[in-house]
Amino acid sequence: MVGEVTKSIVKYNGRTVGYLAMTNEGIAFQYSDEWQRNGFSISPFSLPIADKIYINRKYNFEGLYGVFHDSLPDGWGELLVKRMLAQKGVNYDRLNPLTKLSLIGENGLGGLTYEPTQATEADDSHFDLEELAEEANAVLNDAKPIDELDSLFLLGGSSGGARPKAHIKVDGEDWIVKFPCRIDPPDAGLAEFEANSAAQRCGLDVNEFKLFPSKRCAGYFGAKRFDRKAGKRIHVVSLSSILETTHRIPNLDYVHLFQVVQNICADKSDLYEAFARMAFNVLYGNKDDHGKNFSFVYGETLNGYRLSPAYDLTKTINKSEHEMTVMGNPTPTEKDLLDLAAYVGLAKWKTADIVELIKNVI
Repeated sequence: MVGEVTKSIVKYNGRTVGYLAMTNEGIAFQYSDEWQRNGFSISPFSLPIADKIYINRKYNFEGLYGVFHDSLPDGWGELLVKRMLAQKGVNYDRLNPLTKLSLIGENGLGGLTYEPTQATEADDSHFDLEELAEEANAVLNDAKPIDELDSLFLLGGSSGGARPKAHIKVDGEDWIVKFPCRIDPPDAGLAEFEANSAAQRCGLDVNEFKLFPSKRCAGYFGAKRFDRKAGKRIHVVSLSSILETTHRIPNLDYVHLFQVVQNICADKSDLYEAFARMAFNVLYGNKDDHGKNFSFVYGETLNGYRLSPAYDLTKTINKSEHEMTVMGNPTPTEKDLLDLAAYVGLAKWKTADIVELIKNVI
């Protein structure tokens, strides 16, 4: 049975970041004394380091600040959680947000963990990708009994995004492997592999990726996790969560991405990285470019934020418009790209070179 949680300790690699609590005014958060002295802001605009109690009065993220909501499963992971809890007679939608965080515990994406925990640790070093793909397909087609979901949940229940996926270890490294969903062609994994290969040739910062072999299709796309390194967790916060706005409704322009980079990134070369990703998405046809598909990672040695490696890159032929507009245009042109570059003060010659390189590659 799932127990109700009304207070939670937020941790990062064993250190106490702060405390969450349900109150009559909303969900409150306060940094710990030690974190105020030696930590960093986990959400630069909403939660600057200060000796104060923050109370979120927005309901975009169920009353949570966006950075904590990033830890919760989305899409595929949320589907698995709901179905697994249903077998126990628990309605996930009726749980308060701190109880939901306790079900994730240490299994969430990003660097933050939550205590008390009601999560079960996954054995992610022993797996069969073909079997996982079969199970995922059965779940999507309502053909899998809900009492057989536990193993699949443990390997994918903290996932975000619509496509079924599993979190696994390969040679001691953490990877995310995706499987085709109902509306995907069987070779969706190959398409994503080709998109990432093209992005890499265009000079984008793409995390290590590979195509895992399969007997059922051309292969399963896998990407090494950038929120894990050398056994430690890396703090990650999405663009939509930094701005405290949902990614489920298109409401951002790429100019918002550049404004956040200008305000929080320690290395301003990230502005050109952001431009290259925008240009690649527009010219390649990746229209699934919403605010949760851009993230920022905190670098301990850098003592600041940087754009995370690019992820969720693929061609989206089923979408007619981009999730994020460019200068207000949901079907942007090359001119819109260069106009935005000028608007945010990027060098004209450099952005023109980036556009030409991407056009030549694709």
